[in-house]
Amino acid sequence: MIIKEQYITLKNLRFYAYHGAEAQETVVGGWFTVDVVITTDATVAVQTDDLNGTINYAMVTDVVKEQMQIRSSLIEHVAGRIAKSLLDGFPSINKVTVTVSKEHPPVGVPCSASGFTLTASK
Repeated sequence: MIIKEQYITLKNLRFYAYHGAEAQETVVGGWFTVDVVITTDATVAVQTDDLNGTINYAMVTDVVKEQMQIRSSLIEHVAGRIAKSLLDGFPSINKVTVTVSKEHPPVGVPCSASGFTLTASK
């Protein structure tokens, strides 16, 4: 078998946080979701069923949670911090895509979510 691409995905991680450019957002807070797609070589895990051959999803989630607790005005900044922390903290990550979405943003009309996505690599 030839493995072409390998991704680890964490979808809809949900956090209550205080990100936002508007004053009330920093006081009231709101719900955010984070999606992470990690490009890595997990061939050893595929072949051996050994956790040491991949990235621990719980540890990735801890990094995301830590960054979500640091207030920012912009979700772009939050996504950038998450991507940098994952790339710096996990040597086996080659590339990461992070999407941060804010549920029901204050945009003047009904809107279920606004979001920002970035892809970064080493």
